[in-house]
Amino acid sequence: MRLLNRLNQYQRLWQPSAGKPQTVTVSELAERCFCSERHVRTLLRQAQEAGWLEWQAQSGRGKRGQLRFLVTPESLRNAMMEQALETGKQQDVLELAQLAPGELRTLLQPFMGGQWQNDTPTLRIPYYRPLEPLQPGFLPGRAEQHLAGQIFSGLTRFDNNTQRPIGDLAHHWETSTDGLRWDFYLRSTLHWHNGDAVKASHLHQRLLMLLQLPALDQLFISVKRIEVTHPQCLTFFLHRPDYWLAHRLASYCSHLAHPQFPLIGTGPFRLTQFTAELVRLESHDYYHLRHPLLKAVEYWITPPLFEKDLGTSCRHPVQITIGKPEELQRVSQVSSGISLGFCYLTLRKSPRLSLWQARKVISIIHQSGLLQTLEVGENLITASHALLPGWTIPHWQVPDEVKLPKTLTLVYHLPIELHTMAERLQATLAAEGCELTIIFHNAKNWDDTTLQAH
Repeated sequence: MRLLNRLNQYQRLWQPSAGKPQTVTVSELAERCFCSERHVRTLLRQAQEAGWLEWQAQSGRGKRGQLRFLVTPESLRNAMMEQALETGKQQDVLELAQLAPGELRTLLQPFMGGQWQNDTPTLRIPYYRPLEPLQPGFLPGRAEQHLAGQIFSGLTRFDNNTQRPIGDLAHHWETSTDGLRWDFYLRSTLHWHNGDAVKASHLHQRLLMLLQLPALDQLFISVKRIEVTHPQCLTFFLHRPDYWLAHRLASYCSHLAHPQFPLIGTGPFRLTQFTAELVRLESHDYYHLRHPLLKAVEYWITPPLFEKDLGTSCRHPVQITIGKPEELQRVSQVSSGISLGFCYLTLRKSPRLSLWQARKVISIIHQSGLLQTLEVGENLITASHALLPGWTIPHWQVPDEVKLPKTLTLVYHLPIELHTMAERLQATLAAEGCELTIIFHNAKNWDDTTLQAH
């Protein structure tokens, strides 16, 4: 904030003459800077010592002095930003950038992408929205889910190539022949981000805390109890066999934080700053698996950089530009892509909606060509063929005599591409004699809403 104030004051001195020399009194400068004459003399002295301007005062009260500027506010701002980055004060950079919202992209672009900061390879990513606080269990946003996967580890993890669970905090596990006992054997070199050694009791305590969350309790409904059966072994006892247990434990929502410090984990990166404007991760020196090449990753929350009409669209890009400042005018796109996500429609069981009527709604969505007529980006919304690998969605031959109810209600939430989907479904069902009422819940999850009850 101190840098921002100094730059603001310098701009107030500069603006009346657009940087040309001025003949002016101390009183006029004080009025321009909204401060006392004594304070403006201090500002002039400090700016002159810093090499920003020259001030030649005339003796006598009310006498006019000569003010000459040596640097422009733009070059001064850039120098301040570079100095702040070199000293690790990213927050100051974001505050300084707010002075020129119209030039924000040009201003920040030299500092984005892959950079070396104090001999540390750092990746800075401009992001289009504030990130939600990281909470145990399920998280609504994909960016938050990704962060959780970088900060925390689970007993198991998904292999990047096969997508099957493999060892993480546990180097391997064993299952009893009846499937009711699972023994997870922990690595002996585990450390939390604060340097403490990981104990089986730590993980046991955090697992019990997760099971107190309603959603996680349902996810692990087969678990009877969890015990520390050895200093390096956690044992799950089940009510019934659950051969998806290793998959469930590999999910980000099952990753384990320190039982006393919910933002301290064992993942490849540790969280060092989390504010509304900046999220910074630094590599974990004692990570138990392959260490990342990057030493730091920063999310700079800069909504003005992005297209406002995209709003909460899933098409918002993460823009990373790599190159020298003088090369940015010739920058060209190297690659782009859309990460996979999914949306699903659940049908509430009701006497007003029979089984065949529900199947007809699903068939209309998947088999009528409705998805191919949506006015959104090509291949942005496509029909899926399976809920999970090997669990295909059946195709029913709905009898012609099956008629839809006179009215139905659809409740949906973000992303905004589902507006188009909902409106097209409304028109399609109207042609079938069914009036569809649409209710939009402006959030990423169903928390704090009673819409489902109506």
